[in-house]
Amino acid sequence: MLPESIPTVTVRGRFLSPDGRPLSGNVTFRFQSQLTFPEADIILGGPVVAPLDAQGQIEVTLPATDAPGMDPAGGSITVTEALSGIPAGRSYQLLLPAKHPHVDLADIAPTDPTKPQYVPVEGPRGDRGERGPSAYEVALAEGYVGTRTEWLASLVGPRGATGPQGDRGPAGPVGAPGVIQSVNGFSTAAITLTATHVGAIPAAAAGAAGGVATLGADGRVPAAQLPTTTGGGAVESVNDRTGRVQLDAAAVGAAPATHTHTAAQVGAIATTARGAANGVASLDGAGRLPVAQLPTSVGRNVWTPQALGFQAWTCDPYGVANPTAKYLTPQRLYVCGINITEPTPVNAVIMFSRGYGGVSSNRYAAGIYREDGTKVVGTAAPVSLGMAGQTTGSPPQMINTHVGATPIAMPSTVTLSPGRYWATWVLATGGTADYAYYHVQNEAPVAAANWFFGTPFARAWYLNAQSDTPARLSQGDAGVLTDHDVPIMALALTP
Repeated sequence: MLPESIPTVTVRGRFLSPDGRPLSGNVTFRFQSQLTFPEADIILGGPVVAPLDAQGQIEVTLPATDAPGMDPAGGSITVTEALSGIPAGRSYQLLLPAKHPHVDLADIAPTDPTKPQYVPVEGPRGDRGERGPSAYEVALAEGYVGTRTEWLASLVGPRGATGPQGDRGPAGPVGAPGVIQSVNGFSTAAITLTATHVGAIPAAAAGAAGGVATLGADGRVPAAQLPTTTGGGAVESVNDRTGRVQLDAAAVGAAPATHTHTAAQVGAIATTARGAANGVASLDGAGRLPVAQLPTSVGRNVWTPQALGFQAWTCDPYGVANPTAKYLTPQRLYVCGINITEPTPVNAVIMFSRGYGGVSSNRYAAGIYREDGTKVVGTAAPVSLGMAGQTTGSPPQMINTHVGATPIAMPSTVTLSPGRYWATWVLATGGTADYAYYHVQNEAPVAAANWFFGTPFARAWYLNAQSDTPARLSQGDAGVLTDHDVPIMALALTP
């Protein structure tokens, strides 16, 4: 990685065959001589070879050809293409001025093979042309008289006449005869059904042994069909008592009406056990466990995300030192891990701005993903952001320097179940010095946040060339990088 004092330009390119298949090979970039940067105490030399990936793409970052303090100054870069299936690859010269930090070879490479030493020189930007007239304004100029609504209505023509009736279609196949084809599964010519066929009781079974009882004119079973019993149908004893029996609770094994059961007798826990040692924990008015009933090993009287208005965060930024401002790289998707330990409703993704004045043309996107890479929720399309730090009551320095939380609202409120999640953020449209962010400083090829044991879960990584939040994430993809200064992010539930 080149020192930050040397301005760089990222060059991208994609090479396909005429039928759209990715080419293979490489593209070599070579300065005309070794480059010396006295202020940075480095000397650069040799070619830079960029192999095409599986999609036929390359991406390489080179010093700008107009970098200040470079010796020799100026000069161009020789680009040589060595592509499969193309025996005579192109070779041409390029200038990479620092004011264009991202370029594509398709935009700047010469298309005339007879001019291989062509060097593109950017001319002055032309003036913006005047707005042309609308279709309605053209109609007025051509003599139309009426309002815009009337003109729009005039564009709809009258309803056409009803067309002639079509020809009669062919006759369908001959259907079955219009007579009964079968009864209860029987299809013989002459069907005789019995009671069994229709699930009925034979008439001969009424009042017969082994059959069914009949009813008399009074709607009751006749006495002749009742079973033979003894005792005349009267009660002879109750609980082994005879005569005029008076039952009490004890006689039937019951408790008196005045009896009060204990908690143990009904399988319950006594109210005296609530909040008591060796009892059960109680809940406060918000349905949460009071801190006084938590184990002594649980931290108390400390700053939490909820204490500062968030639902969860990537880290507490209190001890973060940012001696140098860092800015969001356009179209870089920043991915930060967040741990959820209880069901948590959220509807906003937040980044901690070190300075953002609200560029009206900028567009941002954000989302939340599960550990398996599936998206929980995300912005439907990139949105604009207002300036940071403008909450009423904030310290003047935060208001004047635009420092503070910048939320992006989600389309709906979602409740995150306990687990590990990624929050994402991308500057889809904007400049390289538009949004300064608070970050955990990193000088290593892999940020220290990516420390785990067992199942991998990287808490800080990014993807380049992203204009929106993707449908899925995978920390194992080939384009994943971990060598950045990690932004500080949070989740929140806004009114």
